[in-house]
Amino acid sequence: MRKQGGLRSRIFARQSALYHRGRHALYQRIINQDLIRKSIVKEFQRLYYNTRSRTWRNTQWLGVPIIKCPLDLWVYQEILFELRPDVVVECGTSKGGSALFLSSMCELVGHGQVITIDVYPKPNRPQHKRLTYLSGSSTNPQILKEVTRRIRDADGESASVLVILDSDHSREHVLDELRLYAPLVTPGSYLIVEDTQLNGHPVWPDFGPGPMEAVDIFLSESDDFVSDTSREKFYLTWNPRGYLKRVEGSVVRQHP
Repeated sequence: MRKQGGLRSRIFARQSALYHRGRHALYQRIINQDLIRKSIVKEFQRLYYNTRSRTWRNTQWLGVPIIKCPLDLWVYQEILFELRPDVVVECGTSKGGSALFLSSMCELVGHGQVITIDVYPKPNRPQHKRLTYLSGSSTNPQILKEVTRRIRDADGESASVLVILDSDHSREHVLDELRLYAPLVTPGSYLIVEDTQLNGHPVWPDFGPGPMEAVDIFLSESDDFVSDTSREKFYLTWNPRGYLKRVEGSVVRQHP
């Protein structure tokens, strides 16, 4: 009886191993098919976005609401560690959660400061020694002048700069921001356009022309930036094609 029991156990173990090996192989074949993989990612992205009260409307950094995808935030900290920019410019503050996150990351790496810009001043936004708030439109010439002055104060003409765009998501406004802030970004650094997922890419299909459409126009106008899709390695991102990396050696001129 013991021999029979041992035999059954070995047979069961072998069948189980074959089953799991076969299932894994089938799974690998499925996800290696680009069309199926993209479909899975899009459906999960729609699920994540459309269940906002559970997901992105219920996310905080150190107790402050932060309207971001956590996987993009992880990529941001990788970029900040790799590049150690002198200045991070954020267009669009909301409640200040992402500004506080960026400032916290600068503090951890021991370098950099954050300038965040928003049309609407709000009380009780978080404070940090590396964080500066500016009130006004990101495309206002006076705001841009102040940002430029603060960049120069950081490290003169050699200051390294990273820019994140997350304010008004209309195509026209984002395109204006891209043209205005592109010259501030240092070669090898990033001009990150957030929420390129809007207008059916793949969420909120009736949003209208937005960040993705602005990126398309901007990249057609200039060879100074490329979309760095390696920053989309976690599959889920709110910024598809939005991680724009400035080409080394490029000279970006102000758009007329």
